[in-house]
Amino acid sequence: MTSRQPPKSPAPHRVAALLQPPQSAFPLACASEVFGDHGPAVPTRYAFEVCTEHPGPVPTEAGYDMLVTAGLDALERADTVLVPGWRQPAGTQVPSAVVAAVRRAHARGARIVGLCSGAFVLAAAGLLDGRRAATHWAQAAELSGRFPRVSVDPAVLYVDHGDVATSAGSAAGVDLCLHLVRGDQGAAYAMRIARQMVMPPHREGCQLQYAELPASGPVTDSLAPLLEWLDGRLDRPVSVAEMAARSRVSSRTLTRRFTEQVGISPGRWLLDRRIAATRALLEETDLPVETIARRVGLSSAVNLRRRFHEALRTTPAAYRRTFRADGAVG
Repeated sequence: MTSRQPPKSPAPHRVAALLQPPQSAFPLACASEVFGDHGPAVPTRYAFEVCTEHPGPVPTEAGYDMLVTAGLDALERADTVLVPGWRQPAGTQVPSAVVAAVRRAHARGARIVGLCSGAFVLAAAGLLDGRRAATHWAQAAELSGRFPRVSVDPAVLYVDHGDVATSAGSAAGVDLCLHLVRGDQGAAYAMRIARQMVMPPHREGCQLQYAELPASGPVTDSLAPLLEWLDGRLDRPVSVAEMAARSRVSSRTLTRRFTEQVGISPGRWLLDRRIAATRALLEETDLPVETIARRVGLSSAVNLRRRFHEALRTTPAAYRRTFRADGAVG
């Protein structure tokens, strides 16, 4: 009898972050927090590196320099090329060498991602022509003016076309990166990373919530305590009236606050959370669908299958088979 060799772990997905001086520190930190090393708590499935057109010290807007040793050749071995912001004086063009390297990476099948103003690099490479794109709301008019063939959406947190993706400003970069991880590795793996970062695995709404603040008047009460309470009660039915009573407001006021703060209704938010929990249980456990339905508050296997298909256009069984076949489930 011959012994069977254990299956080899798939090679890590290679992410190369393309930097430009002066580099904005926050979007780079967002990307490295998602795709970098999380220690023993999260299995390693990404290899993260940084590169720049001219290797050497790269100044940052935070007042310190980074020593970047890799040049544009790093893009030739990347599965994902990520541009974490791109600051340049008005009227300055993206360097031709950078444009050419990004185009080559895209042509050979690499995914190209622009966080915040990183969308300007994708637009300069022609990768957003005739397509919808996101960037920081304050830079949307400039992006649209410089690249009229790009359909700039100033409201959304991110836009993913599969081969290219763009996000709104700052923290929306985390939303996009976690979204990409969900697609690459599954919802359960993305939730592990989100827990390490102490943030929700998926943030609903749009960036127009943050574009303008009222000049005067009271600030709307935060929904954070209610959302935390709901996350701990996914296995139980909760009505909008109960949510309103918990927040000590009317149902109408609660619905208005949900629309203002997360961009969707209370019922839609709760259903999205139940679907996310369902995905994680399908990926990480062998529990029957009926049991999962009770755990996530969808009452029955029939209801779960209907809601799951409406959300993802597939069945729970097919979803589970896909992630087991791809090796995404431990």
